[in-house]
Amino acid sequence: MSDIIFGGIEGGATHSKIALYNGLGSKLVECAGPGTNHYLTGMVECQKRIFNMVQLAKRTAKLPEDTTLAALGLSLSGCEDDLGNAQLRDGLQEAYPNLSKVYHVCSDTVGAVATALEHGGLVIIAGTGSNTLLLNPDGSEGRCGGWGYMLGDEGSGYWISHKAIKTCFDKDDGLVDTPYSTDLVWQLIKDHFSITDRFGLLQHCYTNFEKSFFASLCKKLSLAASQGDGLSKWLFQQAGRDLARFVVAVWPQVQKQPVFQKLLEQPGGLPVVCVGSVWLSWEHLQPGFVAELAAHSEIRELTLLQLRSSAAVGATYLAARMVHADFPADYASNYQVFFNYHKEKQANGVAKMNGDTNGTHATNGHAKVQ
Repeated sequence: MSDIIFGGIEGGATHSKIALYNGLGSKLVECAGPGTNHYLTGMVECQKRIFNMVQLAKRTAKLPEDTTLAALGLSLSGCEDDLGNAQLRDGLQEAYPNLSKVYHVCSDTVGAVATALEHGGLVIIAGTGSNTLLLNPDGSEGRCGGWGYMLGDEGSGYWISHKAIKTCFDKDDGLVDTPYSTDLVWQLIKDHFSITDRFGLLQHCYTNFEKSFFASLCKKLSLAASQGDGLSKWLFQQAGRDLARFVVAVWPQVQKQPVFQKLLEQPGGLPVVCVGSVWLSWEHLQPGFVAELAAHSEIRELTLLQLRSSAAVGATYLAARMVHADFPADYASNYQVFFNYHKEKQANGVAKMNGDTNGTHATNGHAKVQ
């Protein structure tokens, strides 16, 4: 079994990760790579990047470059529909016939759930963009978001950055007033884009638009929020509300039949895997997130989890499962709990701060995501 190699790729719009394991479940290597969303790169370029990542991982692990993987899991941003997934898989098999014997292609949301949870749960991605997936124990799904910056991306780094810019523009136009000063945020925008006035931003929005660079303004806004800037804090509170609305949107699709009650009635309630750099600003998101959940009486309890391992691990699990391999999956070591929402405890104001918790969904407080 040690000479059988499984692989998994977590692919985002901006960057990707690949992991290789042997058949005994030992990780051989994990490497970084470029974005692998085929809507952004094109299908052929996406396939080429996947091939190059696998070859890099094999070289790093000191495996022969002609090694054929037993199975390769692809958990990629943009892989939401069966037709596109089939095109990606078939294209890889045709262009690189010796890369892997089989492929398991799914969205980045599915891979994130598979990394931490054996029996399903909810995942909310809030990075450059945003997306949400509910995976029930019987394999049925509920979805919300994932439509990209033109049609959504609420609560994402791009969304926060865009809303900051739009708020400043609207204030200067006299279109919409804000109770918070825009001075600091507008200075951050000018510094970030190296502009002196609003007209200078137009080229970054239309001529030379780069979503990832646009979204990277969010990190500076988070720092400003930590330093007490009112507008920056408000922006993250609004993002927190939108991320909670994803939960509200898919909640009716959570299976509630007795055989599936473990998804809701386990300690900590519904497990929610939180992926993406926006979650690093949880202290600023939390007020809006909790306020939105509190407005919906049907949501009693849920627990937020941060992955310790990349979704490339979950993609590997799925690939091994596809070929019915006896592959050990250590779910508990792949995540940590950082917040528990309990309606009654939140309402009574008795939620307590709590440290790092592993291997269980039960906790009564929160720890800042590092």
